[in-house]
Amino acid sequence: MSTALPFRRLCVFCGSRPGVLPAYQEAARDLGRRLAAHGIELVYGGGNLGLMGMVANACLEAGGSVIGVIPQALLEWEVGHVDLTRLEVVDSMHTRKARMAELADAFIALPGGLGTFEELFEILTWGQLGFHTKPVGLLNVAGYYQPLVQMVDAGVTQGFMKPENRALLLVGDTAPGLLEAMAQYQPPLAGRALHEAGQL
Repeated sequence: MSTALPFRRLCVFCGSRPGVLPAYQEAARDLGRRLAAHGIELVYGGGNLGLMGMVANACLEAGGSVIGVIPQALLEWEVGHVDLTRLEVVDSMHTRKARMAELADAFIALPGGLGTFEELFEILTWGQLGFHTKPVGLLNVAGYYQPLVQMVDAGVTQGFMKPENRALLLVGDTAPGLLEAMAQYQPPLAGRALHEAGQL
């Protein structure tokens, strides 16, 4: 990778199920290993199942550091990962998402279900509103997210979204390319101005 990665911590949104394709699972493990290799601390939802557990375990096994954030109500359901560098147990999903956003310098969504979709779009909306200026990446493993990317593109062509807001979502088929694009990310001027002015 030619570009140095300026992130201290990176938040990963992903499924608590493994998915049917081995490619999803390998992408999760690969990302965890890459974060460890670059000295980037992983922030994620604190579970030990599915892609969540895979990305965390791969990062830990490669010598990395992992912070999990999980609501008390999901601690047993998602099987909270007790062997992390730090596991924070919070009172609600709202607190969980806010805490992960607070901790992280950047975000990547791996394949996942409704919870992953919701986390991705919320963090993009916060970026659009200027609540943060952090890069948001979508790792389109085996084309899983292609319909979602097409839907977002349609938001622009159909007049529901400005092109600069579409540009908030960085899409890549491989972790190295996506991480490099995120390292070079420049937030839109409008959102950056609102963020810096403290108006939101």
